[in-house]
Amino acid sequence: MVWSKEDKDGPRGYHHGNLKEALLRAALELIAQKGPGGFTFAEAARWAGVSPAAPYRHFRDRDELLASIALRGFHQFEAALAQAWDEGRPDVFFALDRLGKAYLDFARSEPAYYSAMFEAGIPLATNPELREAGDRAFAVLRGAAEKLCAQTPARDRPPALMVALHIWAMAHGIASLFGRGDAARRTLPMSPEELLEAEVLVYLRGLGVVRPKPGAA
Repeated sequence: MVWSKEDKDGPRGYHHGNLKEALLRAALELIAQKGPGGFTFAEAARWAGVSPAAPYRHFRDRDELLASIALRGFHQFEAALAQAWDEGRPDVFFALDRLGKAYLDFARSEPAYYSAMFEAGIPLATNPELREAGDRAFAVLRGAAEKLCAQTPARDRPPALMVALHIWAMAHGIASLFGRGDAARRTLPMSPEELLEAEVLVYLRGLGVVRPKPGAA
């Protein structure tokens, strides 16, 4: 497949090869510029350099195109989180910090995918494949929460699902407000990574989940 750009901000010309891939790339560029709700199905076709009818060969409508982008995003997201967590090696607290940084890095480096995944309003009830992909990404965080909670005595152990949901909300809130890779990013007197690390540490300390001191039994 060969791409050619007519100008800096104009559509790409599609010459041959994978039409579906061309449409996905065109939609990603439009999401990056206008957000997931800022373009039409026909505009995606124009950016790909094909006729308005061509996208219907692969996608039922614009929502299905967005769902395909979100699905691809969640696959990449899951892989990035799993690699960062690395089953909690060499230390669950160190690995959790690495996991949080990977979350923020994905939001910053892949803003179009991130926006399609979380801001497009795709109904998960009618997209089981997308829901399952999102659940697999969340499962990485839930597994981390389970290992964290195991650091406390059983009688004082908080529910791992609750901890996972709380940490997810923290990471997602910081990513959406301060760690974006687009013009909606807000300024912050520290790095988003520093803010997330401090917030998670305060939260875990409040639950009694603390890093054991070196040499402790």
